[in-house]
Amino acid sequence: MSLLRLEVADLIATATIDIPPVNAQPPAFLQEVAAVFDEISDRDDVRVAILTGAGKYFSAGADLKSRPGPDAPPGTAWGRARLMREAMYSIFECKKPVICALNGPAMGAGFGLAAVCDILVASDTAFINLPEIDVGLMGGARHTMRLFPQSLRNRMILTGYRVSAAELYRYGVVEAALPPEELMPYCMDIARNIAAKSPLAVAYAKEAISMVENLSMRDAYRWEQNNTTRLGKTEDAIEARTAVLEKRAPVFKGR
Repeated sequence: MSLLRLEVADLIATATIDIPPVNAQPPAFLQEVAAVFDEISDRDDVRVAILTGAGKYFSAGADLKSRPGPDAPPGTAWGRARLMREAMYSIFECKKPVICALNGPAMGAGFGLAAVCDILVASDTAFINLPEIDVGLMGGARHTMRLFPQSLRNRMILTGYRVSAAELYRYGVVEAALPPEELMPYCMDIARNIAAKSPLAVAYAKEAISMVENLSMRDAYRWEQNNTTRLGKTEDAIEARTAVLEKRAPVFKGR
């Protein structure tokens, strides 16, 4: 039975975390995440992905029952940590944009999965927190640094404070906080908008999102300019410019 259900229709992939009752993550799930998003990267029938959860939780974080204890064989804990990193990177480095539909709480490693998505949208039943401080663990500081103001992120790390959907919207962490029944339609609208664009342009833009964060301003700008030059020579780019001048919808071929 799959712990991460993948459905593809109309160039949109929907990956749904399905681990009742609260979508807590065992090691097998992390392996599935990497496999699913690597597959999404390579599929020509996918131009954008949505990651969400089944039930009332997005993900309650790592499955504590499956965490290596002090008597685990040597190397077990390092292996678990590596699985977590690779799962995160498979989303962050996915060749297709990933929209996170936060259908409910995203706790600890659940927040980690959301944080590496490109666009975040929340149900008004969602919250984000880092409960590691209360269970003898740590994690999440780097992701919270990317998304939250300093004082709030420190409070989250040191106290496990729960940031509600309304607060997430106020701080700009999510772009909308919606009634649960409006969440997926809203995300689907964004996905359809992206899927209608040149797949080459979207691929270059997604690569820029993933790359420039860790470059200096000078190097990042040069990197984007170089890719703009490459993109501008493609058939899709020529078609986009021609369509604007001819006041018609473009027809993209992905080349």
